[in-house]
Amino acid sequence: MEAPLLDRRSGELHLIGDDGDYLPAKGIKAWWSVFWIETVKLWRIGGPIAFQILCQFGTNSVTNMFVGHLGDVELSAFAIALSVVGTFSFGFMLGMGSALETLCGQAYGAGQVHMLGVYMQRSILILFCTCTLLLPLYIFAAPILKLLGQQDDIADLAGFYTLLVVPQLFSLAITFPTQKFLQAQSKVSVLAWIAFLILVLQVMLCWLFVSVFDWGANGAAVAYDLTSWACAVAQFVYVVGWCKDGWKGFSWALFTEIWAFVRLSIASAVMLCLEIWYFMSIIVLTGHLSNAVTAVGSLSICMNVNGWEAMLFIGINAAISVRVSNELGLGHPRATKYSVYAVVFQSLMIGILCMVIILLTRNHFSIIYTNSKDMQRAVAHLSGLLAITMVLNSVQPVISGVAVGGGWQALVAYINLGSYYIFGLPLGYVLGYVANMGVKGLWAGMIAGTALQTLLLLLVLYKTNWNKEVGSCQALLSRNKKSS
Repeated sequence: MEAPLLDRRSGELHLIGDDGDYLPAKGIKAWWSVFWIETVKLWRIGGPIAFQILCQFGTNSVTNMFVGHLGDVELSAFAIALSVVGTFSFGFMLGMGSALETLCGQAYGAGQVHMLGVYMQRSILILFCTCTLLLPLYIFAAPILKLLGQQDDIADLAGFYTLLVVPQLFSLAITFPTQKFLQAQSKVSVLAWIAFLILVLQVMLCWLFVSVFDWGANGAAVAYDLTSWACAVAQFVYVVGWCKDGWKGFSWALFTEIWAFVRLSIASAVMLCLEIWYFMSIIVLTGHLSNAVTAVGSLSICMNVNGWEAMLFIGINAAISVRVSNELGLGHPRATKYSVYAVVFQSLMIGILCMVIILLTRNHFSIIYTNSKDMQRAVAHLSGLLAITMVLNSVQPVISGVAVGGGWQALVAYINLGSYYIFGLPLGYVLGYVANMGVKGLWAGMIAGTALQTLLLLLVLYKTNWNKEVGSCQALLSRNKKSS
């Protein structure tokens, strides 16, 4: 097995002790060397993951593009099926699967590679059960959407499309566990290639089903189901066929320690969903303002721009999660700490660069989204808040990745609940509606919630005793080894 940490052949022997961990970094030169070593390691993992996520984002976009040419009602209904119902379940399933990120990363770092297959099987079982629990949301999507105030014609059609993409939901029960299994071992290039081929396949199938066979939006849904399962099967086949160290066949050990696994999975899901729902809620609140069309439109453009930056930092999130969990598993507290410091610093620098770009192009970047001068002015009016958001969102996902790697999901869930829903959301409502600041007030309040969450997470990082975290990780691995 290739060790996740430094190799003595790297030429940086003065940085590494006999135990394979970093020596205390003294002086700017030593810190700079550590920073660049960690940067290379981070992007070796995070680059392919970011590309993979962009391809997944493109797969959804392609599907909506084909449906968009069928009619406004079809587009609205299909977009709701994928972006409202689909995003809700996607976020919850991704959160449940993140428990595997913690355990597989730590087991791989500790050399217990055989446990990765057991953890993966355990996660697949739990996620299939989760899909079953989420099924009523798909079956009753139409009445739920009507209850939320959606027009009947769009709600009925969206409910029908939601039923058509039920197979895609169940594909996630295999996609996420196999994905985390491979990420923990830094086998991310294969994930990037599979995601790219799936994107190409989605374009071909949408063209065939929608344009050639004239199946309409139904054809787009069928294509989405097929490519989702193609991705799941491809990743599982690669695990079984090419990952013999981690995959030792099906095992009854998957049923041991299952409730502890469930608890960690639920904590991961709650942590992630609290973030997703928080940023979705601003759109809902904005829709009730007097100038709702311009407000929602300009805010949506800003959120879309911010979303592209988020794709990059989701890759960094996964990369630092792998680094932290691997190093904790290896028993290297100093390497864990230095990797965290390095990624926080460079993420902050990227966020500041994005902020500068937004401020310099505040009067022009919305042109690619709209021809309306009123909308462009509204976007420029919000660009300052967008710039601040991009800085905060450069650090926050990174710290969340550290939390996943360390297994702190429950703690972060409590911080998110307090910062977002007890502080940020009420403040946004007061500024937006009571103080009559409109969308700027809503967004400013929610930015304050994100800022509070980021500060609290930074405080947690500052206070963390990494030697103690290594000890807790080793104790957990020891228990899991005995149970297997």
